[in-house]
Amino acid sequence: MTTLALPRSGSPARTSPVAPERGAATVYAVVLVAVLTVTVLAITVLAGVFVVRRQMESAADLAALAGAEALQQGRDPCVVAAQVAERNRASLMECAQSDRDVLIRVAHHGEGLVGRFAIPAHARAGPAG
Repeated sequence: MTTLALPRSGSPARTSPVAPERGAATVYAVVLVAVLTVTVLAITVLAGVFVVRRQMESAADLAALAGAEALQQGRDPCVVAAQVAERNRASLMECAQSDRDVLIRVAHHGEGLVGRFAIPAHARAGPAG
């Protein structure tokens, strides 16, 4: 049978050498969870920016091609490019004509966290040769 020895009155109680660190693992776990949460949120935002960047490149390419086709048909390339960019959730920031080429610069406009950043893209299109 095991008996427990109680400290005598007047004598200091014996404490384990680990007692001052009691609960330290909880603090470390909370810090680790916080760091992991911030890391996952940062990766999610960066992934969203990457996706929007690709969408803006596509929108700029499409707007430049539509503008070049409109120029070949004698229409205003910037009006057509602006319409195509708008349909692709982009704002036409710059439109210029150089000889028979159309130069386009667009930026993202949208909602959410990624929508607060201006994510630009540019493209050039014209006849081959």
